[in-house]
Amino acid sequence: MKLYCFGESGNAYKAALTLQFSQQDWEPVYVDFFNGETRSETFRALSVMGEVPVLVDGDAVLTQSGVIQDYVSSKSGRLGGTSAAARREILRWMFFDNHKVSGVAGPLRFNMNFLPAEKRNADVNGFLAMRLASALKIVEQQLSNQNWLAADHISIADIAVAGYLFYPEPFTFDRQDYPHIDRWLDAIAAQPGWKHPYDLMPGSPADRA
Repeated sequence: MKLYCFGESGNAYKAALTLQFSQQDWEPVYVDFFNGETRSETFRALSVMGEVPVLVDGDAVLTQSGVIQDYVSSKSGRLGGTSAAARREILRWMFFDNHKVSGVAGPLRFNMNFLPAEKRNADVNGFLAMRLASALKIVEQQLSNQNWLAADHISIADIAVAGYLFYPEPFTFDRQDYPHIDRWLDAIAAQPGWKHPYDLMPGSPADRA
């Protein structure tokens, strides 16, 4: 399988970690996001949405990290639920992540670190930071009662919600403020095959420095 990705993308990281933890045979294909590759006609032919990640597995071409995670989990028989109800619980947390965690953390991290300083809007970032903190309080509460978010084992829900939380750039998230999330992130990082996003995928801010 080929995963079109770049290191700075938390959504691509979710797909890459899912492939890793599912012990799949895969390779990253670097997408030069910061020089506009996702807006090119060639990339748009691969993904009409113009976004990474994109997974190519034979004739199957999949976009959107949650879809890719579900596909890899189903194909490998790993990281999923053992019943329809268990799968729905996993999907519930993945949808929560898309809307409330990654859907906020991603733009906030981009605005605070990758936008030119003169284009950064403090009011917008303050609003996003408030929304992110509210969502993380819910995650923290869930993890105060159990080791993993949606099952009695690590699942694609954990990988989804954690996708942006391993990045070093400041985006108002401090692990010390969330002891249960901190413990949970350590447990994810202890899984066989785990790597930091800048080690798992090509591309990092250091490459552009």
